[in-house]
Amino acid sequence: MYDVHTHFIPPDVLRWLQENKASVNASWVKKDPNKAEFLSVNGNWEFELKEAFVNPLLYLEEQGKQGVVHSLVSPIPQLFLYDFPADITKELAAVYNDSLAEWARSHPGRLSGLATLPMNDPEAAARELERAMDGGLQGAILASSWSGHLLSEERFTPFWEAANRRKAVVFVHPLLCTDPRLSKRMMPNLIGVPWETTVSATDLLLSGTLERYPDAKVLLAHGGGFLPYQIGRLAKGYEKWGGAFAHLQQSPQEQIRRFWYDTVLWNPDGLNYLVELVGEDRVVPGTDYPFDLCEWPPAINGAKGFQSLMNK
Repeated sequence: MYDVHTHFIPPDVLRWLQENKASVNASWVKKDPNKAEFLSVNGNWEFELKEAFVNPLLYLEEQGKQGVVHSLVSPIPQLFLYDFPADITKELAAVYNDSLAEWARSHPGRLSGLATLPMNDPEAAARELERAMDGGLQGAILASSWSGHLLSEERFTPFWEAANRRKAVVFVHPLLCTDPRLSKRMMPNLIGVPWETTVSATDLLLSGTLERYPDAKVLLAHGGGFLPYQIGRLAKGYEKWGGAFAHLQQSPQEQIRRFWYDTVLWNPDGLNYLVELVGEDRVVPGTDYPFDLCEWPPAINGAKGFQSLMNK
């Protein structure tokens, strides 16, 4: 069994946060005597800093208990730091990436890793992707969008060129939705998170980004958001308004099979539909462990999809 959607914070990253807590407005708050502290960076998206996030031995032990033989580990979205000055983002990215690469090298049979990148400086992001992959990481995790930016924008061309050249895994992971209509009842996470993935994935598809960079392996979190389940609407629009999509070489039904999708759906029927739609080799087991909303253990073994994603 495999896990391609799981997060960890190496000890070096925690030390960096402590040393730079004023610069990034990091705070640790004890809310419940029976729980770990909650970590917040710049007042956004606080979360419980469970021991499994920060204890390497415990993390591997818990993965092993569930029969996970190999994990593709990602940095946490709360530490992307895109809204900070680029120098800060670059510094933490380098610390995070070096630490994950070293951890993965120490357990090559059990772990692989993805980088975090300074996407607020796309040329620096391309350089850091190259450096991180030279150090053994498999690609990068990046936000689906932030501050109004979409990944298809021309400014991100250096990143996409590097990702395509290196055949990198590009894990598109949402941040919390900031739509004010979703500000209550946990909706920024419950439906806002998959909505953010939907917007990003649809934009990558309709903009032709997937076609321009066919060797970049784009992995979508949370089963692709709502996109797979509304592909019929995109297909109908392509049929009716073909002139608007004249730059595309393939229809949406064909392009949707260019993505990889994790299994974090908590819905066997939905997962079966996804496999039928895009193929077994494009669906990869994920958990979002150890966040609260994790599907633990993975819903499927997923060897075929895992090998397809990781194969260079």
